[in-house]
Amino acid sequence: MKLRTDVLPAEQVYTILANERRRRAIEQLRSVGGPVSVNELSTLVAGRETGESPPPKRCRESVYTSLVQTHLPKLADAGVITYDRDSQTIELSRRARDVRLYTEILAPGGATWSEIYRALAVASLLVVLAALLDAPLVSAVDPVLWTSLALGAFAAASAVQLWVNRFSVLRQLRPR
Repeated sequence: MKLRTDVLPAEQVYTILANERRRRAIEQLRSVGGPVSVNELSTLVAGRETGESPPPKRCRESVYTSLVQTHLPKLADAGVITYDRDSQTIELSRRARDVRLYTEILAPGGATWSEIYRALAVASLLVVLAALLDAPLVSAVDPVLWTSLALGAFAAASAVQLWVNRFSVLRQLRPR
């Protein structure tokens, strides 16, 4: 396995994440899953900030200006996005993954994926141990079946996580 040597330093990631508008821009780019125009991104970010759809024109213009003048150049300089100034399009780059590692990804229910996997691990361990220790009701089922069910739960959770993050996963697999 080859280790990446071009990983963004933690200080640079923290600088990127320090601004809420940059975090929202990255989040919106991730949800779109492909190239987007600066106008579209500013509308998405402004809508997220105001909670209105469509967001007010004044807010969209303010977001557009700050993105073009400050945030997009900073993200492009860090290599987190590819920003084509001529066509006014933006797309997350492979380095966006470095930033993503510093943020918690929420599952559809609102919990983080790490919380879901920890809960599955603890529940599976307790059920299998209960079956091995002949606990009433639980021991009626073979521990191998409990283990198989636990592995199936992990596989199902992984499949859901892959589906929820499919655009990001596909983008990472795409050759550059």
